[in-house]
Amino acid sequence: MERILFVCLGNICRSPAAEEVMRRLVNDAGLEHEFFLDSAGLIDYHEGEPADARMRAHAARRGYHITHISRPVRYDDFFDFDWIVGMDDRNISKLKSLAPGLEEEQKVVRMTDYCRLKVVDHVPDPYYGGDSGFENVLDILEDACAGLLDTLRGVR
Repeated sequence: MERILFVCLGNICRSPAAEEVMRRLVNDAGLEHEFFLDSAGLIDYHEGEPADARMRAHAARRGYHITHISRPVRYDDFFDFDWIVGMDDRNISKLKSLAPGLEEEQKVVRMTDYCRLKVVDHVPDPYYGGDSGFENVLDILEDACAGLLDTLRGVR
């Protein structure tokens, strides 16, 4: 079983959306028993809160139902997950600095490295922006999650 943790700053926009986009792709491929998916944030400010209402609304328009409750990254995550997927360079740097060892640090990857169509180097944080920011994030995540799934299935 592949265990994937998606990570952003607060775990209320990008990472819970990535978790849900990936869940749909995995389920649509009939692989739900081969993956465990979760998401977390680098700060605990929003711990215990649902995803941002704007992200939930935009995701719902595309048929995604985000139910994740925010939680911070934990020490054990570095041992419990095979893949720790950061949304931007600041997330990646922080995750690598938190990794207990080299083996765990090597689990940290960048979400946009799996994009197939989009030419972007990070998933931008839509929190302080408008509707177009949330739509852009979902566009990027749909592309990158499909690429990640292809990579894990050996298709890419």
